[in-house]
Amino acid sequence: MKVIKEMEIGGKMFSLETGRFAKQADGAVMARYGDTMVLATVVANDEPNPGLDYFPLQVEYREKAASAGKIPGGFLKREARPSEKEILSARVIDRPIRPMFPKWYQCETQIIVTVYSSDQEHEGDVLGAVAASAALAISDIPFTGPIAEVRVGRLNGELVINPTYLQIQESEMDITVAGTDDSIVMVEGEAREVSEKDMLDAMVFAHGFIKQICALQNELVKEVGKAKRTPPEGDALAALKAEVEAIAGKRIHALAGTALLKEERARQTAELQKEVLTGLEAKYPEMEGEIKDALHDLEYHAMRELILTKGQRLDGRSLREIRPITIEIGLLPRTHGSALFQRGETQSLTTVTLGTKMDEQIIDGLMPESSKRFMLHYNFPPFSVGEVGRLGTTGRREIGHGNLAERSIKKMMPPENSFPYTVRIVSDILESNGSSSMATVCAASLALMDGGAPLRKPVAGIAMGLVKEGDRVAILSDILGNEDHLGDMDFKVAGTPDGITACQMDIKIRGISIDIMKDALEQAREGRLHILGKMKETIAEPRADLSSFAPRLTTLHIPVDMIGAVIGPGGKNIRKIVADSGAEINIEDDGSVVVAATSKESADKAILAINRITEVPEMGKVYTATVRKVTDFGAFVEFLPGKEGLVHVSQLDVKRVANPSDVVKVGDVFDVKIVDKDDQGRWKLSRKAVLAPDQPYERQKPREGGDRPHGGEHSRGPRRHD
Repeated sequence: MKVIKEMEIGGKMFSLETGRFAKQADGAVMARYGDTMVLATVVANDEPNPGLDYFPLQVEYREKAASAGKIPGGFLKREARPSEKEILSARVIDRPIRPMFPKWYQCETQIIVTVYSSDQEHEGDVLGAVAASAALAISDIPFTGPIAEVRVGRLNGELVINPTYLQIQESEMDITVAGTDDSIVMVEGEAREVSEKDMLDAMVFAHGFIKQICALQNELVKEVGKAKRTPPEGDALAALKAEVEAIAGKRIHALAGTALLKEERARQTAELQKEVLTGLEAKYPEMEGEIKDALHDLEYHAMRELILTKGQRLDGRSLREIRPITIEIGLLPRTHGSALFQRGETQSLTTVTLGTKMDEQIIDGLMPESSKRFMLHYNFPPFSVGEVGRLGTTGRREIGHGNLAERSIKKMMPPENSFPYTVRIVSDILESNGSSSMATVCAASLALMDGGAPLRKPVAGIAMGLVKEGDRVAILSDILGNEDHLGDMDFKVAGTPDGITACQMDIKIRGISIDIMKDALEQAREGRLHILGKMKETIAEPRADLSSFAPRLTTLHIPVDMIGAVIGPGGKNIRKIVADSGAEINIEDDGSVVVAATSKESADKAILAINRITEVPEMGKVYTATVRKVTDFGAFVEFLPGKEGLVHVSQLDVKRVANPSDVVKVGDVFDVKIVDKDDQGRWKLSRKAVLAPDQPYERQKPREGGDRPHGGEHSRGPRRHD
């Protein structure tokens, strides 16, 4: 049975439809906003996967090229592996949905979200999140939603719900907010230094629409919803858990209350675990996984109780205290900029490379092809957490963390017209114990300043945590890895001294209130300012000069009608300039020319060649000319690239010349002076005026019947028609 529920959002109809598409899935909903249509399907196995210590949820987001009337590029002409954009969209859908499943549910679940129609105005990711929530809500899968997701922009001080692509480009913020009907579940986005109050206002504004969309989903559930799967009765492992607690409970609480480094804590925890497993092996054979789960639960409650009752954390810090920070810059001699940022046991070694327009990344997706000149790549090798792992393709987590750090900094980069470089930042995490993405933000900002990039303001980031048990709440600044794992929230906030540039919040509970968000934002601001102060002690502003190994970019402006002359037929002229100078040259349609060279000599040579091609000849100016043709009445010379004139026989020398070929030959180079221009725009040049500058130039008088082409009264031989 086809069922459609719809409402108006931001002046456009938003609808959810089920019963027509993918009817064999456990749940399927097509969401539509404008002419963008996104289908979400959910399917779950009937039986749980035994032995898993994580919830096996898979979320995939795919954009069909046909949805925008395009054919995929490449040799195969079909959609291949997901793009970075699709991976990031899948994460935006996954993160608010994952906390909505009960802990007992362990059946493998797959959500596939597909964009089937794109109106080139609205993103499919927020629609996909709502469609996925609705599909889960009407299925038999035990989902405790629904959730809804919207995008918020701000134009001219006014908040806008689900802005278009064009509005986002002009917007002061681009924030994605997800939540239930009574709380916020996820926040992610970027902004142009907005205040904490402005960020909170955007969340409140978004939550008003989230409530309406959740109500729309509930209407759908009432009409077509299936009965939900139920949890297993009783707790079959109650006796095992009691014995684990009897053996290890006090020691785990003591361990939680002892300030230890990550490695030492892991060693002592592993020893205790081994002891418990050995002691219970005979009584509970083949139940190693269940014993480890029981120990994990004890550790979870011990850490949280310590924080809530004593305000003490695993490393001994108070709730607002930031770990010690050390910074080194310029430590890699051949990179264009580098920084080593260490906060506690988290360390990022970050490099900056400055390139030219040829290094820009081409972006091909549903929107028209575009280019990207600022890139930040994040790497998380296994040794950073003391593990052995396989090095393969970039993981989704790495792509997500790199994107967050990139969004944190890009608004502080200078515009292309004042800094026409392509910039690539690479952060390698060498140690990790919490908030490596925010360490990347700090290290990237430092490396840019070390490299001489004119960053408008330094940017720092901090990760906030949360422990919430009923009405007891503790907000943690600069969280550790264990505090992220055992806590309820990971709220990353990046910005300058004057405002927020990016944020990302994930939670493990059903949601948090606006009041908690307000307190977390204010505490994050305090921590961010502390970190910025430490960064300022190392480098307060960008270096005055770029690295000696970075290319020097010089921007010229030539008349648009001279672009073809610089390029030349088939690119002949520009190829010659590049070959002769060793510089790289890029020409824009507006006449902007960027010359990139690693030495001043190379740049000057290229600039001189371009200027000579585009130069407008000046009367009375001396030029170095090359003889191209010798006739009986003078020599034709090229005095600027593509510009020729005649040196009449009478102007070849200070003495009388009977035959021009006696004085010059093709290929000779000498200086000439522009002395005249005839009515047809032909240039008259004089070598004599250079050799004897004191002698006045006498303009040649045409003979009766008109002047012969390029000729003069001293021409010898019969009249020619050239």
